[in-house]
Amino acid sequence: MLSFVLNVVINSIMTKILISIVGPTAIGKTALSIKLANHFKTEIISADSRQFFKEMHIGTAAPTPLELNQATHHFIHHKSIEDEYNVGAFEKEALQKLEQLYTNHDVVIMVGGSGLYVDAVTKGLDHFPDIDKNIREKLNTQLDNEGLEPLQKELKKLDEITYNAIALDNQQRVIRALEICIGTGKPYASFLNKEKNNRGFKTITIGITAERPIIYSRINQRVDEMINDGLLKEAESLISKQKMNALNTVGYKELFKHFNGEWTLDFSISEIKKNSRRFAKRQLTWFKRNEDTLWFDYKSELQIILDAVNNTFNF
Repeated sequence: MLSFVLNVVINSIMTKILISIVGPTAIGKTALSIKLANHFKTEIISADSRQFFKEMHIGTAAPTPLELNQATHHFIHHKSIEDEYNVGAFEKEALQKLEQLYTNHDVVIMVGGSGLYVDAVTKGLDHFPDIDKNIREKLNTQLDNEGLEPLQKELKKLDEITYNAIALDNQQRVIRALEICIGTGKPYASFLNKEKNNRGFKTITIGITAERPIIYSRINQRVDEMINDGLLKEAESLISKQKMNALNTVGYKELFKHFNGEWTLDFSISEIKKNSRRFAKRQLTWFKRNEDTLWFDYKSELQIILDAVNNTFNF
């Protein structure tokens, strides 16, 4: 009898499903996540690291109030840019939230364009050797004296795979990758995808994409919509906090240069579009490493995606 009960419990745990939706920015991940959440009568976890911060609404393309009302979301605007928050903390909190949600749901939806944060939930974080603290101190000193560009060039020389995959405007990630390269004499990428933690749920990853000209056109259109929706006012309200790492990101850093008198508004907007396109390219590079991802065109009907999910898990 006890063995039977244990088998029931184990089978119940292993039938819990996480549907992870990935893809480049502006491709339609939010809309699809809501459709899937409503179909499965479940809730959504955001794995978009920029949408965690409550001060950043428009520039991060966070779900609108209407979208938030269409399905229950978690990890949207739950932190301040002044809070210390990283991928390790997110992994812990997201797994705790999933455990809670799986008491009432067999399926949960996760959506986001931050590849490292997605992988932290689905696979677990990679483990790196301890590095001499002096290396990071020297890199931070170089950052203060010379800016981020020389560090980016050094990373490209030492580890081109990571250079092409991470958010290069995120100085913390650039420095973290560099200190591993320098401290171990090996590429940061060589430590990725090693032994990962087992998860008490099964994951199906759905990728949404399009031909590159379409992706770029959608990005340009979204930036124009952000400007019309009040991105300038939002960025201007954050000028006093512009040195914070959370704001060293596309959509804000370019406008800060405008407000600081370095760039014209038109040039700043063109740079937002250009940097967003570059970001989308890096997102695709990251997500296409996962050979198990089921890729769909952004115009695919919901039923086609549901059929793929049903065939995978025999719903």
